[in-house]
Amino acid sequence: MSNPITRTAPAEVAAVIATGQGTLVDVRTPAEFREVHAQGARLVPLDVLDRPAVEAVRGANGGTIYLLCASGIRATKAAEQLKQLGLENVHVVEGGTNAWAAAGLPVIRGRKTISIERQVRIGAGTLVVIGTSLGWFVHPAFFILSAFVGAGLVFAGITDICGMAIVLAKAPWNSSGGGESAAKPGQAVPVAERH
Repeated sequence: MSNPITRTAPAEVAAVIATGQGTLVDVRTPAEFREVHAQGARLVPLDVLDRPAVEAVRGANGGTIYLLCASGIRATKAAEQLKQLGLENVHVVEGGTNAWAAAGLPVIRGRKTISIERQVRIGAGTLVVIGTSLGWFVHPAFFILSAFVGAGLVFAGITDICGMAIVLAKAPWNSSGGGESAAKPGQAVPVAERH
């Protein structure tokens, strides 16, 4: 049986990071990171997360790796993935970036973006409206599109894996965009102190 994931309160993580004994790794998309991130965080998006990328941002530090996302769900997946790759001393920041900011800890704010979750809702809703309209006005076979989207949402709810979110995370408006916090596959990005 594997070791359970350790969760650490944001204030405790901030205190450790301030001493230089830990590494704060944000696993969200580059667009989410640009919008707001914990001061001192290093970006390693979940879709490019691997042991070499994490060890590159960790450097010679060798301390605890603290993972965060928006609320903790993706960071938990990242922690499980890193533990399977043999990395120990991996913690999840309880409540993620949302809890970090709510605790009054320092964050870096940049350009506002639409979250992946909202983009999924917009995309799924649009596809359902299109499928229903085409099924009603053109040919009943188009209702399959709406049924397919509904099945995808049920699958995402059961498994916590959303195919549409994975695709949208790779969309040009959610990836690098040329900013200093831009990430290339397999490359970790240091925190941008000012946007």
